[in-house]
Amino acid sequence: MTAGVAVFLLFVDGLGLGEPDPDSNPVAHPRLRWLTCAAGRPLARGAWMPAVDYRVELTGRSIPATLTALDAGLGVPGLPQSATGQTALFTGVNAAALVGGHRNAHPTGRLKEVLHARSIFRLAAEAGKKVTFVNAFTPEYFAMVEQGRLRHSATTLAVLAAGIGLRDLDDLRRGEAVYQDVTNLALRARGHDLPVADPFVAGRAAARIASGQDLAMFEYFQTDRAGHHRDAAESRRVLQVLDAFFGGLLTDLDLDRRLLVLASDHGNVEDATGRTHTTNPVPALLLGARARETASGLGSLTEVAPAVLACMGVAA
Repeated sequence: MTAGVAVFLLFVDGLGLGEPDPDSNPVAHPRLRWLTCAAGRPLARGAWMPAVDYRVELTGRSIPATLTALDAGLGVPGLPQSATGQTALFTGVNAAALVGGHRNAHPTGRLKEVLHARSIFRLAAEAGKKVTFVNAFTPEYFAMVEQGRLRHSATTLAVLAAGIGLRDLDDLRRGEAVYQDVTNLALRARGHDLPVADPFVAGRAAARIASGQDLAMFEYFQTDRAGHHRDAAESRRVLQVLDAFFGGLLTDLDLDRRLLVLASDHGNVEDATGRTHTTNPVPALLLGARARETASGLGSLTEVAPAVLACMGVAA
């Protein structure tokens, strides 16, 4: 296997490829400057599907890129859900088929076993790669998990399978983590004394955190929450936050030597007419080193983890 490149995985919960009409699909809005620039088009279904290769001209750089559509249904009837979708994304296992249906919320039983054994973070760490989770967690979160009042998400379990710790609010204050809402507004609303963060600056901070790592990930799930609430204004706001954060990543990541992968687990926020998940495909947007090679053949959630590991030079 050839020497690998480092990867930054931006996991966006509930982001599907819907209709190209921005009135019904806030993700298709052209005002999402950075995402539209990186994708070469609004993030929506179109004639380009299932995949297109191109170059992004950005701040004096010409960056190879690929945008492809991933099947989130995995041949299992029903609406794709978070627990099975994220497990599939982070392990390459068809989790919905394994447990006989799509499972929402937090993994239990067999899904936890699969995440522990097959997580890309564990496999990368066992191959000697440095891995990290950029997200910061609150003291309340750690306490509720300890008390059994809260369970880890599939994303967090996938990271913990590598045997690494989670970042906390002290890391956030030092600029060594980013909170899940990017802006810190949710933290301030709960009484934490933290400044409001500029999303673009937060993206640049995430890029700096990733600079010494072989595999880094940030999880953004405000998109899924907004989709469930069917609040058009809130959906636009959280997408604009994501867009600016993504812009900061693009600006500061060394995409000559690193691959940036944006992927989701299921659709939701792209359909402003409903509150549920959708059966839409989800995007895999790859930019930078080995973008086209890594995206080659991607067609479903289960193919992302093996492709990322191969890009890093790790045998799946």
